[in-house]
Amino acid sequence: MNLINLENVAKAYGPKPLLDAVSLGLDEGDRVGVVGRNGGGKSTLVSVLARETEPDDGRVTHTRGLRLGHLTQRDEFPDGATVRSVVLGDRAEHEWAGDVRVRDVLGGLIADLDLDAPLAGMAGGERRRVALARLLVPETDLLLLDEPTNHLDIEAIDWLARHLKSRAPGGAAKGSGVALLVVTHDRWFLDEVTDRTWEVVDGRVERYEGGYSAYVLAKAERARIAAATEAKRQNLLRKELAWLRRGPQARTSKPKFRVDAAQALIADEPPARDSVELTRFATARLGKTVHDLEDVTVQVGDGGDGGDGTAPRTIFERMTWRLGPGDRVGLVGVNGSGKSTLLRLLDGTVRPASGKVVQGKTVQLAHLTQNLEDLEPSRRVLESVEEIRRRITVGKREWTASQLLERLGFHRDRQWTPVGDLSGGERRRLQLLRLLMGEPNVLLLDEPTNDLDIETLTEVEDILDGWPGTLVVVSHDRYFLERVTDHVVALLGDGRVSMLPGGVDEYLDRRAAGTAPKPSRPDNTATEKAAPARTGAAKTAPATKPKAGQDWKARKELDRLERRLERLAGQEAALHEQLAAHATDYAKLQELDGRLKEIQAEAAGVEEEWLMLAEDIG
Repeated sequence: MNLINLENVAKAYGPKPLLDAVSLGLDEGDRVGVVGRNGGGKSTLVSVLARETEPDDGRVTHTRGLRLGHLTQRDEFPDGATVRSVVLGDRAEHEWAGDVRVRDVLGGLIADLDLDAPLAGMAGGERRRVALARLLVPETDLLLLDEPTNHLDIEAIDWLARHLKSRAPGGAAKGSGVALLVVTHDRWFLDEVTDRTWEVVDGRVERYEGGYSAYVLAKAERARIAAATEAKRQNLLRKELAWLRRGPQARTSKPKFRVDAAQALIADEPPARDSVELTRFATARLGKTVHDLEDVTVQVGDGGDGGDGTAPRTIFERMTWRLGPGDRVGLVGVNGSGKSTLLRLLDGTVRPASGKVVQGKTVQLAHLTQNLEDLEPSRRVLESVEEIRRRITVGKREWTASQLLERLGFHRDRQWTPVGDLSGGERRRLQLLRLLMGEPNVLLLDEPTNDLDIETLTEVEDILDGWPGTLVVVSHDRYFLERVTDHVVALLGDGRVSMLPGGVDEYLDRRAAGTAPKPSRPDNTATEKAAPARTGAAKTAPATKPKAGQDWKARKELDRLERRLERLAGQEAALHEQLAAHATDYAKLQELDGRLKEIQAEAAGVEEEWLMLAEDIG
């Protein structure tokens, strides 16, 4: 049965059409993934399908009585809302507690949240999980999800994929058969939950059978066929040009239509597709030693680093770890386990309380943090790169900063855009390129996939594929992590670095077996009614509580961090209001979006500090 149908739909913002005479439909049981470049029209397509955006032309038809769930990229809740009011509404406890699906959703997404906790002041990841729970609790015929994995960690993404698969046609969950359309840059997630792919490109929607991997194969096959066709065209072109070059006298006697035909062949040549052919940035050689950590203990909130006299919280205890030349390491761990702290330990911004950190003499380190680098807003993109270096040798060829920018998606006109006008994804790419222009031989990447679309991710992967230095990556993007690293290590909350020969799958298995206890808020207890729905979860021994004086200081620090989170949440809400008020001002939207990303990144850092202290108290 057809659920939604688009007929010759067109939608444009400004002179460029995002959707141009698009006709397509969604049927019962469809599982569709939507891909495309940022700003290409993916979210617009979802909004039009949901009838939340009116098309400029064409018709959108919904089947009668369609039960539609739509997740947008912005999680908005009523003032004064609590987790319970948003997710469960007015349903009596005996009603929802007896529903297997509701218990599964609560246990999988928000078991660590108090149902009566206010949403005001919650961090982005918590708000996202609440928004997803609100969407998944009711019965629906169709789910439209716009970037559902934003702010989620690897475990939450894994749970969401399993849940959505269980609600596919033939799935085990109650109410299975739900149709799904999802926009995400998480390619592992696309492969797990979809069996068809739509690519939004140049106002069109190209359709492919299969999930992301099948889409890549099909697209490669289309490219191969196009290349074969182009090769034949080139042969004809060479013959035509050879004919035109036969002597001046003969050339002047050629019929004009033959000359026009040759020019048409040349004019019809498609422009070269953007690609990244960078195979090397780090030219400095590494010796035998990169980083050796010996019996390292790291504490935070001890008054030494923070200077505020708060109780110490041990992140690493007598940890020994060696990072060698050419190592490519993926780093995973529970929230608050210290992933970002480990990277800061390697770059020297965090000092150990005891133990020794040895850095090789030839190490030239670059660290991409989650916070967007503060750059002069009035400076042009090209200028901000050239101030690092104007030229760089890649492989056997010398490239200018302008050429490299173009290979990373900044076309000539975009290179002269002020930095303050860039989107979050563009600023992220610029920040990465500025680091790479310094020719480091050790790269630390903390959530490098934030705000990047799939095409840009593949470009970054192509860079890192041939990069000869030492690489450490922290990312919730499982596909990216497995794509660019050779092995995975984990921080399981025990103060040490654990090797995982089985990669991310082993990490998830150990988490499900209770090997790595997850920090939780001390005042937000797990929902008892939801607990039985969590399969494979084992009870863990209670953590050793700090002494009374230390406990008081830690709680005081928690209060301070919570107030800070509330202020950031207020700033974020105000920015969302400004975004809505300036919906037609493209330049202003870009400026506000950049500020919003900075606040969200700061909030994520504060949230990590909160979680580390909360685990110690809880």
